[in-house]
Amino acid sequence: MQVSSNSIPKKVNFSTVINDFKQLTKVGLSLSVVFSSLAGYLLAAEEIKILTLVLLAIGGYLMVGASNAFNQIIEKDTDALMKRTQNRPLPTGRMHVSTALVIAIAFTILGLAILYSINPKSALFGAISIFLYTSVYTPLKSVTPLAVFVGAIPGAIPFMLGWVAATNHFSVEPGMLFLIQFFWQFPHFWAIAWLQYDEYKKAGFNLMPMGQKNKKAVVQIIIYTVCLIIVSVIPAFKLTGSFYIYPVTAVILALLGGKMLFYAIKLYKKQTDKQARQLMLSSVLYITLIQIIYVVDKFLH
Repeated sequence: MQVSSNSIPKKVNFSTVINDFKQLTKVGLSLSVVFSSLAGYLLAAEEIKILTLVLLAIGGYLMVGASNAFNQIIEKDTDALMKRTQNRPLPTGRMHVSTALVIAIAFTILGLAILYSINPKSALFGAISIFLYTSVYTPLKSVTPLAVFVGAIPGAIPFMLGWVAATNHFSVEPGMLFLIQFFWQFPHFWAIAWLQYDEYKKAGFNLMPMGQKNKKAVVQIIIYTVCLIIVSVIPAFKLTGSFYIYPVTAVILALLGGKMLFYAIKLYKKQTDKQARQLMLSSVLYITLIQIIYVVDKFLH
């Protein structure tokens, strides 16, 4: 007796399920956010509590994972139009929207509960981050390039969140950490938007400043890079409460920022993808190193 191949249930490939889960929650991005939160905590904590560090890492990961899952549910159809995103689990149909929604809601509830167990302010900022990313930034992407400004707010919360988790207090110090990560978002994201300009256009997104991929857009990138360098070194002037860095640390950070500025100016002159990619990679290096340098500086005081 012949058995139709259609009647044989397909085996669920465990590694595919895990990979789809990782893609839905963007594990790489989530871990970079956790890194920022932990750096903020170490900067603020007078006494390092391992349990709080663990809770912050898990809560932070769940918070970002939830935001990414909601984002991919909303953008399922536009993701199918772009090479970079068309193989994600939802556009390919490997994962049902209902499954993704369960994951997103569960991550939200668990993440906020864990952050609340650290202190209420941490949960509040976590909730603001998820709300702005999913309910304001994501829908605005197809409407106006100003979406980048809105998206920079939840994107800047993690570094600050670590400080709030350590102190249960919002003041000038976490405000400064917020500003640093806020200004960083613009050269970083606009470099990506430059590289993905045609792909974004297919999906109806135009995220370059004023909607243009030209020298005027790069002027905006240069302005925000200069702002980033300035806010990064302000703690050396003892204007930011207990958040202080040595002058030599400020010089190192200014040189690091100078590398980003160098690539931004090169992009202005040549306007090619090569310079945009160099700027994007140097921005990733900058935000990683600045957090490490701040923490090392603190423990040298």
